[in-house]
Amino acid sequence: MLSTIPYFQQNLEHDLQRVNVVVNQAVQSDVALISQIGTYIIGSGGKRLRPILTILSGKCLGYDDDKLYSLAAMVEFIHTSTLLHDDVVDESELRRGRKTANNLFGNAAAVLVGDFLYTRAFQLMVGSGSLKILEVMADATNIIAEGEVMQLMNIGNVDITESEYVKVIQYKTAKLFEAAAQVGAILAGATAEQESTLKDFGMYMGTAFQIIDDVLDYSGSVEQIGKNVGDDLAEGKPTLPLIYLMQQGSPEAAQDVRAALQNADREYFSKIHQHVIQSDALAYCMTQARQAVNQAIGCLDRLPENEVTHAMKQMAELSVARVS
Repeated sequence: MLSTIPYFQQNLEHDLQRVNVVVNQAVQSDVALISQIGTYIIGSGGKRLRPILTILSGKCLGYDDDKLYSLAAMVEFIHTSTLLHDDVVDESELRRGRKTANNLFGNAAAVLVGDFLYTRAFQLMVGSGSLKILEVMADATNIIAEGEVMQLMNIGNVDITESEYVKVIQYKTAKLFEAAAQVGAILAGATAEQESTLKDFGMYMGTAFQIIDDVLDYSGSVEQIGKNVGDDLAEGKPTLPLIYLMQQGSPEAAQDVRAALQNADREYFSKIHQHVIQSDALAYCMTQARQAVNQAIGCLDRLPENEVTHAMKQMAELSVARVS
């Protein structure tokens, strides 16, 4: 079996340096505040999973050209613009362990710079010369926006089903993973089957990633998740651990979760946290995340076996390994 470690050690850092060159150039503007906020948020860390997915999807099919790194940067800009807008909507104070842009610069500046990064992303898409990539990303960003509105509509919703929750996370989170992988496939001249396979890989991986984020809200730390633990509960968001407790937990746990979501008050966190860790809610969530990861890994069987596809397998496995 090929080792994935050499790829990550020898290649990925260089790949991300090439992406960062594009990012650092594209974030600049004659308007000083745009450059200041853009550089702050882009430089605040992050796993860069989505641009990595674009790079690996292209490279696993033998494609390696400057356009790959330009479009990987485009994907990161789309992601970053949504973060800027999300933090304003959620009134978040921390992102990736640092003060949010809205906290430092104000809501208006954060929203407008988010718009700048979003439109810069479309300029990078145009540079690819591919109408299909434009179509994929236009559809993806539209669905992501729908997912964000769906999530907003579900604030305090104690009747949400697990299937409705999955639809929300596949729209607002997994869709960009899916599009990121699909863009790499299109650039590489993938067959219809290869493109569909890589698209599915991204969707399953993004689904697992969001479920694990929901788990970390009850099992992680500020250092791990880069935001205040319990933020989702304080915002009244019905995430999977809470949905499980409402449907499968004790009557007391279900009642407390409903009250916490309807009141959207951080004061409930300690009590809800106890219910979560004393139940099998997190174990259930981990099972669902691992199932999605296994589906992602299964997609790789339909792609060429090489060092890059082995790296993609490791990447999928690491998405659930964040929970210790």
